[in-house]
Amino acid sequence: MTHTIEISDELSERLERHLDEDETYEELIAELVSMYETEGTFLQEGYSE
Repeated sequence: MTHTIEISDELSERLERHLDEDETYEELIAELVSMYETEGTFLQEGYSE
């Protein structure tokens, strides 16, 4: 089943800055979700507990 989501222009621009050449938004989001599922959290540069 395919779902359509709407994102703001700002978020779209942020995602676009992280896309590899010829990578789609769907591929980038799938990679982010996979990282989250594996690590349990997103890595943030400069973040410390």
